[in-house]
Amino acid sequence: MNAHAFTSDVAFTPTVKAIQARKGSRQSYARVEERGGWQTVITSDLAALIEMQTSVFLSTANGDGQPYIQHRGGPAGFLKVLDEKTIGFADFAGNRQFITQGNLADNPQAFLFLIDYAHRQRIKLWGTACVVENDAELMAKLMPRDYKARPEQVILFAVSAWDANCPQHIPQRFEAADVAAALGERDRRIERLEQEIARLKGMGSAAAGAGARE
Repeated sequence: MNAHAFTSDVAFTPTVKAIQARKGSRQSYARVEERGGWQTVITSDLAALIEMQTSVFLSTANGDGQPYIQHRGGPAGFLKVLDEKTIGFADFAGNRQFITQGNLADNPQAFLFLIDYAHRQRIKLWGTACVVENDAELMAKLMPRDYKARPEQVILFAVSAWDANCPQHIPQRFEAADVAAALGERDRRIERLEQEIARLKGMGSAAAGAGARE
């Protein structure tokens, strides 16, 4: 059970609320609180968005409170929703600094930030995370098929609360594969149109030749 009065209190501390009051936004956020705050379970819409991602940012902090942000990426579906409260992913071998793992050993509080540039969406998820080592069954469930990376361990993220931001100031960008597919379809359409034009020209030339012989 969340120890806060409202789920959004995970981010809206008394200091934050005092600043909101001073700057004029507290009333609107109080209405969010009156409705219960932010959602605490992964909805079907959120699950679909999560499993579309090819990139995510995982934030942790060490025992002294020093924050750290780690990028994690993979093919679409590398982030898997295991149940309405849990997200899991295979943690691939990298530079072997193990800062995230060390932070989580000292402080399980974590944060996931998802940004979808194509649809100009961003999702913020607060929760806790842990590293799971030497669980072959779980790793097999989370490792993307045919992905050329060496899995080292699993990270499980338990959602406490989440919120969606407005699209303001998010630049619209597209995945290279999506752009390539769109350009390929455009080129195929151009080719079909050029063939149709050539066919019609050929019909016109044949008709003109037949008319000249009459």
